[in-house]
Amino acid sequence: MANLQIKGIKDELYEEIKRLAASENRSLSQEILFLVKDYLVKRHLLRTQKTPAQALLELSGSWEDDRVPEEIIADIKTNRKNSEKLRTGFYETSR
Repeated sequence: MANLQIKGIKDELYEEIKRLAASENRSLSQEILFLVKDYLVKRHLLRTQKTPAQALLELSGSWEDDRVPEEIIADIKTNRKNSEKLRTGFYETSR
């Protein structure tokens, strides 16, 4: 098993890791190893997950329709439903 020596660590960071290790009932070496493994797992997950933009693009798509655009637009307009909220507003004021 390999050994690792860390040089140049600031005292504040060292003390913070020591406190964290104590709170988790781990040795300093165990805590450093835990933190490194945890970071690598999270990093791998982030790199393999799809971005919100990728997920959205997968949900969106196109369809085929033999109609000309004017027919599609006319169909949309005739099938729209009027909403009372759009006519009166979302917030009713009662006076």
